[in-house]
Amino acid sequence: MKRITVVLLVVLLAAMTLFAQGSGENTSGKKVVGIAQFVQHPALDAATKGFKDALVEAMGDEVVFDEQNASGEINNCPTIINGFVSKNVSLILANATPPLQAAASATDTIPILGTSVTDYATALEIDNWTGTVGRNISGTSDLAPLDKQAEMVKELFPEAKTVGLFYCTAEANSVYQIEVMEKHLAALGFKTARFSFTDTNDVSAVAQKATTSCDVLYIPTDNTAAANTEAIANVVVPAKLPVIAGEEGLCSGCGVATLSISYYDIGYATGKMAAKILKDGADIKTMPVEYAPQVTKKYNKSICEQLGIPAPAGYEAM
Repeated sequence: MKRITVVLLVVLLAAMTLFAQGSGENTSGKKVVGIAQFVQHPALDAATKGFKDALVEAMGDEVVFDEQNASGEINNCPTIINGFVSKNVSLILANATPPLQAAASATDTIPILGTSVTDYATALEIDNWTGTVGRNISGTSDLAPLDKQAEMVKELFPEAKTVGLFYCTAEANSVYQIEVMEKHLAALGFKTARFSFTDTNDVSAVAQKATTSCDVLYIPTDNTAAANTEAIANVVVPAKLPVIAGEEGLCSGCGVATLSISYYDIGYATGKMAAKILKDGADIKTMPVEYAPQVTKKYNKSICEQLGIPAPAGYEAM
C-alpha cells in the first residue's frame, strides 16, 4: 500500500509539473518570461534592464526571467527561442532583430515582444505596414529620425563630400537604415559609399578601407558594430575620420555625435506592454508597435577632442 501511495504521489507531482510548464508557469505558479538578447553591449543591456524593471514593478515576484544571450551569433537565436517554446514560457522578449525573426518563425501562440528593433515591417517582411503586426507579436522600435541624423552630418561637417555608410549586411534593419540614409544624404548634396561587413571578423578591415575613401562615416543602430566599437575606434580615430552614430552606445565607443533614443526607456515601455498582456489579459494582436518618446543630440567629448572638433552648440556631452 505504501509503495502504491508513493507511486501515486510521484505521478501527481509529475502531472503538476507538466501542467505548470504547459501554462507558461514554473512549479511555484510564477509567470516565466524568456529573454533572448542578441549580443551584449550597452544599448541592448539597457533595454533588457528597462524591460525587467517595468515588469517587476508591475508584477513583483509573480514573474521570473530566463535570460539567454546569443553572443552576436545569428545561428544561436533559433536554439534559444526553441528552448523557450519547449518550456512553453508565458512570454518572449526578443531584444534585437535576429531574436525577433527567430521567435516569429518558432511560435504563433506565445506572445512575443520585440525591443531594439528598428523596423518591424522589414524584419518580418510585412507589406502595407499599418503599425500593428496583427499576430502574436508587438513591441518597441529603436528608430531615431534618420532625416535628422542626416542633417547632423550637414550641420557638423558642411565641407564633407563623401559619407561612408558602415553596416553589417546580416542585419536586416541595418540594411533598411542604410537605404533610407542614402536618400536623405543625397538630398543634402552628399555622395555616399557603402562599407559593409558580414560579421565581427571583417569589422577592422572594412573600417580601414573607409578611412581612405570618405570624409565622414555613418554607422546606424547596428548590433555587430556596437559590439566592436573598440576595434572601430582603433582604426578611425588615428585616421581622423569622424563617425556619426545611430545611437549613444555606438557613439560612446567610436563616434563624435549622435541623435539617440534611450534604450532603457524603450525597454521599460516594452515591460509595461508585457504587464498588460500577462497581468491584465491584453490582446497582443491589437497592440501597435511603440516608439521612443524623445531623442537627444549628444556628443563624445573625448573623441571630439582627439579629432580637434569643437564641442557642438546645442549638443549634450555624454
